[in-house]
Amino acid sequence: MTARLFVTLAIVLGVTALGELIEPRGGRLYADTAQLVVGAAAASICFAGARSRAGVQRRWRLLIGAGLTGWTLNRLWWLVQDVADPDRAITAVTDIGFFVLPACLLVALLQAPYTRPRPAPTSVRRDQVALVIDSVLIAGSLLALAWSLVPRDWLHWDGRPTSLIVAAAAYAIADLVLATMVLLLLLTRPDSRAGRKPIALGGLAVLALGVSDTLRLVNLADGALSPWQSAGHLLGAALLAVAALSSPSARGRTVADSGEGEWLHLVLPYIPVTATGVMIAINSGAGKPLSPFEAYLGWLGLGLVVARQMFTIVDNTVLLDRVSEGQRRLHHQAYHDPLTGLANRALFRERLTGALGGPVAVLFADLDDFKLINDSFGHAMGDRVLRAIAERLQRCVSPADLVARLGGDEFAVLLDHTPADAEPAGHRILAALREPFVIDGHTFGVGASIGLVVPEPGEPLTADALLRRADAAMYVSKRRGKGALARYSGTGDGGPNADLPHLLAEALASGEPSRAGFEVFYQPIVRFADAATVAVEALARWTSPVAGPVHPDVFVPVAERTGLVGAIDDFVLGRACADAAALSVVYGRPIDMHVNVSAARLGRPGLEESVAAALARSGLPAARLVLEITETHRIQDLASAAAVVARLRAYGVRIALDDFGSGFNALAQLHSLPVDIVKLDATLTDVDIAPDRAGALCRSVLAICTDLDIVVVAEGIETAARARALAELGCLVGQGYLFGQPAPLHRLRPPSIPSPSLPPSSAAHLAN
Repeated sequence: MTARLFVTLAIVLGVTALGELIEPRGGRLYADTAQLVVGAAAASICFAGARSRAGVQRRWRLLIGAGLTGWTLNRLWWLVQDVADPDRAITAVTDIGFFVLPACLLVALLQAPYTRPRPAPTSVRRDQVALVIDSVLIAGSLLALAWSLVPRDWLHWDGRPTSLIVAAAAYAIADLVLATMVLLLLLTRPDSRAGRKPIALGGLAVLALGVSDTLRLVNLADGALSPWQSAGHLLGAALLAVAALSSPSARGRTVADSGEGEWLHLVLPYIPVTATGVMIAINSGAGKPLSPFEAYLGWLGLGLVVARQMFTIVDNTVLLDRVSEGQRRLHHQAYHDPLTGLANRALFRERLTGALGGPVAVLFADLDDFKLINDSFGHAMGDRVLRAIAERLQRCVSPADLVARLGGDEFAVLLDHTPADAEPAGHRILAALREPFVIDGHTFGVGASIGLVVPEPGEPLTADALLRRADAAMYVSKRRGKGALARYSGTGDGGPNADLPHLLAEALASGEPSRAGFEVFYQPIVRFADAATVAVEALARWTSPVAGPVHPDVFVPVAERTGLVGAIDDFVLGRACADAAALSVVYGRPIDMHVNVSAARLGRPGLEESVAAALARSGLPAARLVLEITETHRIQDLASAAAVVARLRAYGVRIALDDFGSGFNALAQLHSLPVDIVKLDATLTDVDIAPDRAGALCRSVLAICTDLDIVVVAEGIETAARARALAELGCLVGQGYLFGQPAPLHRLRPPSIPSPSLPPSSAAHLAN
């Protein structure tokens, strides 16, 4: 592009210098011929460039080509007149064709807003009209300022008709308006450097044309311009051709708008208006009256300022509406669940806090076994089911009641207008959810366990305490067999509905869970071949001083949801490692220790440190420790989890997948995580009851794990027949009530069951 500019300038200078040498003073023939040739060449270049482009890039090149064509044809007419009548007088009629070029340039520049991003979206038509108003306003102010400052004896108009003076002035004014428009585009519209280049070249072309047009206006009575004075016409046409040849780079980076362009867009038009007003005030104060032309320009400027202010008012109104809409949208996003559109936990808690002190009731619903839908059909289908559930929940309560999704598959309903209707509403919800959901030809059955809490009038409760009570009542419903509603009836001295989250947090806050009723029970893992115990699984048990015995199916999910499961895992890990030596005495040989670890901890810091500390305190060899990844939570980042597992295995610890075949522990994790042991879920080990179907599944899992050098432990072994059937399929190790129920250390006894009469050598690698 730089080379083209130098070549263009060199050609224009050469042609101009040659004209000075051969053109007699006052002659027009050479200048008209040179401008004809340059104009025709520039128009051809514009049309040729338009053929290889599309859209806006094509349109503005066609427009400039059309303008240059009109300009060239008018030069051709002048040339014919120069030859036919060299002494002819120039009239306004002969100049009309030259107006085609500025008109086409104006339309071409108005295409720029189509390609210029604005800080706030506006209509293209509004942007174009504002650009024209600003350009005319600035140009008019500059013209009024120049008219006030330029001495009248500089203008050589003697003997020229008014129509010719007006026509000549119109060229210069049009150039000024176009140059102002280019300046506004460059200053107030962000774009890439390559995208701004054609506009900048067009601005230089307009500036060159404007210089020659202004010289012609000033020296109108002096006849034809000299070649140097008319060089701007040659240079302007040539620069337009160079602009048409420019190609915005595909790598052109859009300049990010920082707001400065918009400030310039608002302020720039008023700078020359202010300067003009100051000049007029000074002249009026000095006793110099306004000329009719200055008065006309003043009224024109006033009208344009009013029009521009109307645009600004409209812009501000639109902007305020957009800001208000944005605030409403942000408020809705902050207080509503993005998936279902229901209220979220924040809004529910805020409404519940405001309702305390008056009659209020809370329903807390947890969907039963919803993860099976996600596992079987994927999370996209699970999301659709959740949306359908949300719609049914809203239909079960009145519009005045608040339905919220608290997270995952947990929902809550706040009834602060008709708390007496809470229990019937809960039963309506249960009945509505029992109706199957049919989505894309699939039928889903979804149940829920609901907890209801209605505080006593005047009872001092916080929103969190009320939610915990509803949560506790919900778990009572789950213990009763799921799919039911339980009303909170706990008191300060315990009971079946005790505030479990609060009690659990208190029990673990002391740092000594054993003092708060936590124990570790052990269940043997037995080799089928010789009924030898090769390992034990450490299991947490809790007897709350307030609530009494709490089943693991109740307190473990509560711990997961409240972020306390890590403390339980670490307590069990430390106690199990410390008891390993005593267990080896019970069973007469060193055995492996299996400890459950929540899958959610694989992505959080602290697990590796806890394992290392427990092994160091107890002296248990790392090879005797097996960490079982429980299936209660999906592992969000399998790559990070795999890295943690790899570091633990490098330390010597072995890894097992618990409850394989149910929940989240499926083939994807078996593929991604470097594990040593798979514990086959009890739902897949009933080979004595369904030998064909269950046997096929077991054989498949055993074959896969054998190829991967992974040991399989069958869970849920309750009968000798099941143990025998699994052994015949090739499973070596099992765990279940047949071999012993979980029990504290002092009650453990070696199992006394008959051996399945299989050779023991196949299982010898499980334990030394």
